[in-house]
Amino acid sequence: MKNLSLSDDMDEIIEKVRDRVKEGLNTYDSVDDEMIMELIENQVIEEGKYSYISLNQRDLIVKKLFNSIRKLDVLQEILEDSAVDEIMINNANRIFVEKRGVIERYPAAFSSEDKLLDVINQIVSKVNRIVNESNPIVDVRLQDGSRVNVVLPPIALDGPTVTIRKFPEERINMEKLIHIGSISEEGALFLRKLVRAGYNIFISGGTGSGKTTFLNALSNFIPRDERIITIEDSAELQISSIDNLVRLESRNANIEGRNEITIRDLVKSALRMRPDRIIIGEIRDAAVIDLVNAMNTGHDGSISTGHANSPIDMLHRMETLYLTGMDVPLMAIRSQIASAVDIVVQLGRLRDKTRKVLEISEIVGIKEGEYLLNTLFKFEDEGNDEDGKVKGCFKRTENELQNRAKLLGSWENFS
Repeated sequence: MKNLSLSDDMDEIIEKVRDRVKEGLNTYDSVDDEMIMELIENQVIEEGKYSYISLNQRDLIVKKLFNSIRKLDVLQEILEDSAVDEIMINNANRIFVEKRGVIERYPAAFSSEDKLLDVINQIVSKVNRIVNESNPIVDVRLQDGSRVNVVLPPIALDGPTVTIRKFPEERINMEKLIHIGSISEEGALFLRKLVRAGYNIFISGGTGSGKTTFLNALSNFIPRDERIITIEDSAELQISSIDNLVRLESRNANIEGRNEITIRDLVKSALRMRPDRIIIGEIRDAAVIDLVNAMNTGHDGSISTGHANSPIDMLHRMETLYLTGMDVPLMAIRSQIASAVDIVVQLGRLRDKTRKVLEISEIVGIKEGEYLLNTLFKFEDEGNDEDGKVKGCFKRTENELQNRAKLLGSWENFS
C-alpha cells in the first residue's frame, strides 16, 4: 500500500474515483445528493485498500468529488469561503480571489477547460440564459445574489473568463459602517435626517468603492410606511425594513435580439405604480432622463448610484448619459439635474483598500453656467500609520445646508 501525498497522487486518486463514480451513476435512472455522496464515500473507502488515505484526506477527496459532480467544482469551495469578496477566473488554470481588499492567486484550478465550461453552463442554465460562441458575454446572478459575468472565446483570448462579485452573508447596516470607520456617527445621523425628509440622493464612487453596500445601509432610514420601487440590472439590493416594497429587474434581449426590458422601461412603468420613492441600483444609460423627471415631479427621496470619482464628475456623467437619449441643449439638462439632485455622497477605496465616505455635497444650483456645490462633510487624509493604514477623519465643514425646505417640513427637524 503506497502512502498518498497531497499533490499529484491525490489528483490521480480523485480521477480514478471520479471515473468509477460516473460508471456507478449510469446504473441509476435518477439520483439525489445523498445517493451520490454515499457512492463517492464507498469508492474512496475501496481505493483506500490500495493507497493509504488519512481521514482528513478522505474527507477532502469526498468533498472535491461531490463538488465536481454535483456542484460547481473548484468554484464551489471558493464560494463557500466567507473571506472571499471577489472571484476572478482568467482561464481553467488561473484563478484569483480578493480577500479583505488583497488579490491573491488561488492554489487550485479546474481539471480542464471543458470542466470550466461545464460549470459556466450550470450557472447560466439555472436562470434560463445561454452562453456560447455566438453569444459569448452574459451577466447573471447566483442564488445568494452574487453577481456573475462570463466572457467566452473567441472574445476572451486565453480561455473562458468568469468574474464573480460576492455579497456578504451578514447585511452591513449603517452602525457597522460607523464601527469600521467608513463614516462618522455625525455623518450617518445627518444622512438619516436627509433620507427621512425626502432629499434626492446620488451615491457616487469608483468600481469596488461599496456603492451598493452603502445604498442598502442608507435604505434602512426610509420610513416603513412608504411604498418603494427598486429597479436594478441584477437584483442586489437587500432592503428588509420596508413592507410595501416592489422589486423590478431588467432583462437582456434573448438570442434573437428580442424581448429586452431596459432600466428605462422599468422607470417608466414604476411611475405608474404609485411609488413614494424610486431606488435605482445604478444609472448607466439614458434612464437618467426618466429618473431626473421623476425627481422633479414629486417623487422626493429617490436614490441611485453611479460611477464617478467626485460629485462634480457624477453630475457631468449624468449629463453625458442624458444626451445619449435626448438631444437637448446642455444648459437645459444641467438645469434639470441641478433641480432634481439634492445631495451627492462620494465614496472611495483608499490606498490601504479600505472603503470610506469621502464627501457629502449639496447641489445648490447653477452659477454662471456651472454647478454650484456646497461641501457639507469631507474626509481629511492624514497619511498612513505604522501598519500602512490610512489615518484621517470624516468631519463636518463650516458650511451649512442651504436647501432646508424639505428638512423644515419633516419631523426629523424636531427630533
